[in-house]
Amino acid sequence: MVIPEYISKQEKGGFAGTLKNYQASLEIAQKLAASDPSNSQWQRDLLVSLKRIIEWHNYRYSVLDAPSILDSEYDKLFLELQQLEQRNPQLLTPDSPTQRAGAAPLKEFSQITHRSPMLSLNNEFEIAAVEAFDRRIREGLGTDVVEYAVEPKFDGLAVSLCYENGLLVTGATRGDGHIGEDVTLNLRTVKSIPLHLRTGAHNDHSPTLLEVRGEVLMLKEDFEKLNRQQREKKEKEFVNPRNAAAGSLRQLDPNVTATRRLTFLAYGIGVHEGGGVPRDKHSKVMEYIANQGFSIANECSVVSGSAALLSYFQKIGELRERLPYDIDGVVYKVNNLVQQGKLGFISRAPRFAVAHKFPAQEVLTELLGINVQVGRTGVLTPVARLKPIFVGGATVTHATLHNEDEINRKDVMIGDSVIVRRAGDVIPEVVGAEVELRPSNARRFIMPNQCPVCSASAMRMPNETVVRCTGGLFCPAQRKQAILHFASRGGMDIEGLGDKLVDQLVDSNLIRTPA
Repeated sequence: MVIPEYISKQEKGGFAGTLKNYQASLEIAQKLAASDPSNSQWQRDLLVSLKRIIEWHNYRYSVLDAPSILDSEYDKLFLELQQLEQRNPQLLTPDSPTQRAGAAPLKEFSQITHRSPMLSLNNEFEIAAVEAFDRRIREGLGTDVVEYAVEPKFDGLAVSLCYENGLLVTGATRGDGHIGEDVTLNLRTVKSIPLHLRTGAHNDHSPTLLEVRGEVLMLKEDFEKLNRQQREKKEKEFVNPRNAAAGSLRQLDPNVTATRRLTFLAYGIGVHEGGGVPRDKHSKVMEYIANQGFSIANECSVVSGSAALLSYFQKIGELRERLPYDIDGVVYKVNNLVQQGKLGFISRAPRFAVAHKFPAQEVLTELLGINVQVGRTGVLTPVARLKPIFVGGATVTHATLHNEDEINRKDVMIGDSVIVRRAGDVIPEVVGAEVELRPSNARRFIMPNQCPVCSASAMRMPNETVVRCTGGLFCPAQRKQAILHFASRGGMDIEGLGDKLVDQLVDSNLIRTPA
């Protein structure tokens, strides 16, 4: 892909202003288009605005490794563009983001043309959409039940590895789906990537050509170690394992990549010649890949019918937090390769496969204010008051900010658009702020020097990261928490003594101490 002129020009002028301008233009276009769906010019203006902002985010995400939007927010924009083009097919153009798989490679890397396109998958989020996918497949094949290969959807960087006569010769990123970046030297440092196939370079059974496709990612444990090292060196931390993996792989110096613990997990093959590669089922292809020395997900399976697809989705969702790597959904593929060929492709994705994505664990919302809570030991904890947002399967209105140092480290200001993360039963937290979207009236949070409950002095002791109320049990907040702790299962185990009753007893001055 050639980087659009408006992107290259605006990049020189500063990203923050560009994104604000694009966002403002999009909001105006959305309002006008919604007010009169029959106005073709307003529909066209909306399409231009959507294409422009999506291309910008594509460039930041896939080329610069500096994403400026959450995946969930990007998916909304992409879906809006898809639906607009479906309603107005005359507006669809070959250069639309919906017609390609990714973004352009960096100029610093040489380029590799993929022997066959590395297409992306269409995303589905609802049960009804998965059932509709299965129905389309059955109708397209003229059968009552379809067998599917199912697997986790890795949240990493897609790459292609080409082996000739059993030896690794090239490795490339997906790029725009047709041309990727040559990162062969960097990929050779990833220990989970075989430099030669197990059949051996001189074995007659080696394929003369085998293209293995998969994702480079960073395991959660390795991500934590890397960020710990970044903190010790007082360098910028990575936002998530996906960004860390992408940034590590796309280093111009392979020696830097070699210091990062990256992992490769295979999910399929591209072109191949000779070597007894299975040609009947995808599940057998995965077994073949594993036998050649590649890592594949242990959770790969084969199921039949839409009910089994949804059951697998639920199963993997329950396992998600215990997996050693990040995933953002599952992938369903027709298992029979002949049937895959019959179903074919659309412009940017195969008809025979789809990604079923989990509810977003990170979303963007507005930080309305910061409240301060007082705990049992007097610790003052800042808590974000948020514009209500649905994340991780629940509506969230508050999230922890931990302490004053964390607020400053994350550069969070009241009025910011902030990233909120909620995973499983974990307490929601503010991950950081989208500084590029910061309004002019945003303001810094200052930790109070008095307890917000009892007005006693609040102090931060040397070598501590927290501020404490000095009121002790005179402070109603500390008194309530102390009584609850005293009555808890780990204490006196007093049944029926909960938050509401303790509030009433303390507020009425009927209880002054746990004793």
